[in-house]
Amino acid sequence: MIAKIPLHLCLTLGLLTASLPAKDATPEEKTAEYIERLTKGDSHALMVLYARDGKVLFNRGFGFSDVEKKNPTTLSTKFRIGSITKQFTAAAILKLAEAGKLSLTDPLAKYFPDIPNAKDIPLHQLLTHTSGIHSFTDRPDFLNQVTQPTTPAKLIESMQDDTPDFAPGKGFHYNNSAYFLAGEIVSKVSGKSFGTYLNETFFKPLGLKSTGIYENASPPPGAAKGYEVTDGVAKPALEWDMSWAGGAGVLYSTAEDLFKWNEALHNGKLLNPASYKTMTTPVTLPDGVDGMPYGYGLVMGDLGGLPIIDHGGGLNGWSSDLLYVPAQRTTVIVLANALPTIKGLEPSGIAQTIAKNVLAEEIKKIPPPKIDTTVDPKTYAALAGRYDYKNAILTVTVADDKLFAQITGQEKYELFPSAPREFFWKITAAKVKFIANEKGEITAAQHTQGGNTFTAARLDGMDEVKPTDAELDAVLGDYHYSPAMTLTVTRKDSQLFAKVTGQGEVPIFAKSATEYVWKIVPASVEFIKDKEGKVIKAIHHQGGQTIEAPKVK
Repeated sequence: MIAKIPLHLCLTLGLLTASLPAKDATPEEKTAEYIERLTKGDSHALMVLYARDGKVLFNRGFGFSDVEKKNPTTLSTKFRIGSITKQFTAAAILKLAEAGKLSLTDPLAKYFPDIPNAKDIPLHQLLTHTSGIHSFTDRPDFLNQVTQPTTPAKLIESMQDDTPDFAPGKGFHYNNSAYFLAGEIVSKVSGKSFGTYLNETFFKPLGLKSTGIYENASPPPGAAKGYEVTDGVAKPALEWDMSWAGGAGVLYSTAEDLFKWNEALHNGKLLNPASYKTMTTPVTLPDGVDGMPYGYGLVMGDLGGLPIIDHGGGLNGWSSDLLYVPAQRTTVIVLANALPTIKGLEPSGIAQTIAKNVLAEEIKKIPPPKIDTTVDPKTYAALAGRYDYKNAILTVTVADDKLFAQITGQEKYELFPSAPREFFWKITAAKVKFIANEKGEITAAQHTQGGNTFTAARLDGMDEVKPTDAELDAVLGDYHYSPAMTLTVTRKDSQLFAKVTGQGEVPIFAKSATEYVWKIVPASVEFIKDKEGKVIKAIHHQGGQTIEAPKVK
């Protein structure tokens, strides 16, 4: 769970993190050395666990749970886990369905009739991000409110005024409103609070003694402190009041507890076989709809050719990842008390790197993609161009009868043909298929990575605005959105980047010398000048709302 203005998913081609040390050592020694290299100095906390065949092979904390007090990270340090909560919420709904207390086909209107389209939204769509309900964390003013307590009734009432993103079942959009509602449905149906139901149904039976609902007024003993890292320095993060999170992201836990949960979930100790299959089956999306292979609170993906089940979590000051490789019964859990993190300490990247190294022998046995040597390099010229990757631009070029691709802010890499118009990267498990219209003209690129697929429209033929160096420099600086939120605009060569408090920086694209747009969500910002031509404020537009932000630096 994360409140994001411009950023939702960030694509990275290239290696996720550095490889483990190449020397004669046990996997445990290699992992320890690898993480120690990344957590030198006054690092925020990082908790790493991996296990295989039900046996924990590595479980260790690094860095500080409280950087100012230099409190070390221990096995009992508790982290907010963000959207990893969603699989607990989904499992709770399935348990209630098994007991005959609700049905996955129940309309949302049975529980919350005033939500837009509630009569046409089955509970199934809440859990698969296909309901079309607008996510409250996508509202541009969300971070202005999240530090103050709310109630489920107030938050749900506010959802009634949100315009749906699409008709029920007709699209896919990661949705915290849907999971908040699902958590409240658990409470309505069970007659217990969401936390009490989870405690009685899951936590106590499984021995999860360090997992629970995070309450700001009474944090659990041993709770870490949340940070955001700017220019390599960890500073206290924006403090969410977790009453906003609910079934979408309210839980705290430890790596050990999450391992117990994971073992129970995937070994038939929580759900019956039919429920488990439902939870781990990707939702079927309509033709032409981009999305991800999402089940119920879980994402089915790929790691070097091995099927995985994964989900991350994130909110200001906290990031996490819980990765499971079913065939090899391998679990990797990484928890951090920071978002953004120190570069290289992103939990999802660390989890995948560790899993790839632990399972290196199995991955070696998987045949690599085959290069189709019959594809004529003369066809490459038609593919060259710019493609709209929403949070970046994919630029495709040809040189010496080879095809290359470069994503904004990343290195250029060669693409290798697997079929006409179909290519793959060797440096990561990603592929791209170029789409043609009935005239044979290339109109889009369909990108697949980690099980996620999206279609990027070709930008060739569109006017590309290129502000001058002076025009770019004029808008650089900080803009005060609220006491809790600042927009920072920076520049790398001719590309501007925007960073909102507690989020990573992403590129923004020029519509004019003073108007820029985010590609990942429908949001824009206009920079306003005074009579002397000096930029004095920014006006942010998103979701029908406007924020005026004075320039402070």
